[in-house]
Amino acid sequence: MTRGRLVAVFLLLVLSFGTAGAGLPTTSYEGKSYVELTRVAESMKSQLEAGADSSQARLRVGERVVILIRNWSRVLIDGAPLLLDAPVVVRKGAWLVPESFMTQVTPKLAPTDAAVARTPVTPSGLHTAPAPATSPATPPAAAKAPAAPPKTASASPAPASPVTSSSTTSSSGITLTELRTRSYPSFTRIVLETSAPITHRVEGGNGKELRIRLLGLAGEPQVEAISEGPVDEVRLERAGADAMLRVVFENGPAELKSATFSDPPRLVLDFARPVESAARGGQSATTPLRTIVIDAGHGGHDSGAVGPAGLQEKELVLDVTRRVAKLAEERLGLKVLMSRDGDHFVPLRDRTSFANRERADLFVSIHANAHRVVASEGLEVYFLSSEATDNAARQVAAAENSVVQLEKPNGARPAGRTDIVKTMLWDLAQAEFQTESSRLAETVLDSMTETLRIPNRGVKQAGFYVLGGAAMPAILIEIGFVTNPKEEKKLRESRYRDEIARAIVNGLVDYKRASDLRARPAAARTP
Repeated sequence: MTRGRLVAVFLLLVLSFGTAGAGLPTTSYEGKSYVELTRVAESMKSQLEAGADSSQARLRVGERVVILIRNWSRVLIDGAPLLLDAPVVVRKGAWLVPESFMTQVTPKLAPTDAAVARTPVTPSGLHTAPAPATSPATPPAAAKAPAAPPKTASASPAPASPVTSSSTTSSSGITLTELRTRSYPSFTRIVLETSAPITHRVEGGNGKELRIRLLGLAGEPQVEAISEGPVDEVRLERAGADAMLRVVFENGPAELKSATFSDPPRLVLDFARPVESAARGGQSATTPLRTIVIDAGHGGHDSGAVGPAGLQEKELVLDVTRRVAKLAEERLGLKVLMSRDGDHFVPLRDRTSFANRERADLFVSIHANAHRVVASEGLEVYFLSSEATDNAARQVAAAENSVVQLEKPNGARPAGRTDIVKTMLWDLAQAEFQTESSRLAETVLDSMTETLRIPNRGVKQAGFYVLGGAAMPAILIEIGFVTNPKEEKKLRESRYRDEIARAIVNGLVDYKRASDLRARPAAARTP
């Protein structure tokens, strides 16, 4: 089809879409006007793939594909992210998009002579960075496997902690801001964040390692030992005017998938074991539960919130977590692990890395709340989203994420970094588990509210960094406000802590019962 005919077809699409879209019925949700995605698809004469329990939906317009993610404001148009003015939501099984979706997305579907924002591959193997976008696609999630022997997360940094390099300028003017890695049971992700989009070329290997040339990128030589997932080690070396990334595999070669994104510019490399690559993309709702990790927030030099009478969050949540773990082992019949079982500091990313290494099926982080209004009271349960439910949820997440400042001397950050969650959240895996995380949060909160009979502040969403790396359903529970003198007094009582533990475990029991029912059809098919 000629360029002129493509433009004519697109103009007809815009005209019909705009006319039909203007007449689509709307519904109000949290003060925003939404339309049903099915009606949008009909008005565009496009194909829609959207399950009520799915974490993603796909809208196909000709050869163009729009990917929408439940509870996220970012959509992907042929791989290029676009930020909506409100998150996509699912209510009563129906996918809803903000009314402005039509005017925001349609212009982006215009034919163009430029390559769409994917990572094109030439016959020579040269990968070229796309035009700048705003954020990477939702990452794949890890496959499940039987749990390893029980243990407690080490207080020392995990081998897969980020490697930070000083920004170095090459002759092309491109600087390396940061190299970071994250391993999951079935794949390892390597992220190179740079000052501008870079071009990379796979130069082959010998089955034990793969060499990737980063054209025109400067960087000091560095070695990152991983020893988790399919990758054993990552080495960044100089190669003339370029940098060479050498990826050493643990047990044979791994399959590579690469993508480039911007805001900030970065190259994302995923290495998956060939036998497991087809299984990536999220935990099935029918997977039997075998292992759960209970995470006690804060610890060591990070005391967390402190009440007016001196109650420290780190002591409170560790005690409650121990009670939950003991009771859960008795009632659930699962392997129950703790991310920390003493008063020591564990970096945020190491908590979920521990859960990933242990192939956990659930991750539950226990915290206590704080607020400048001392009368604030009640329970909250959170799951991860790029968009906070409200300003209060955003403040809670900011307070919990501030622990990152304690992970390096003097709270140091890489040069030029202003918001660690904004720049790193999309590198993580939790978005694939939002549906199950939401179910888990609702079930646990209902149980706690019924048992403890204190105000229910609701299930909320926010960008908690500690949840972002979990390759399984994950929630964060705020068991009460230590800054409220009345609640602080109750939270000091051993009997009340027992009640909190029983309420949490009751919720986990209810969730497991429902999960087992969903797992029966899959189990019946297992030889």
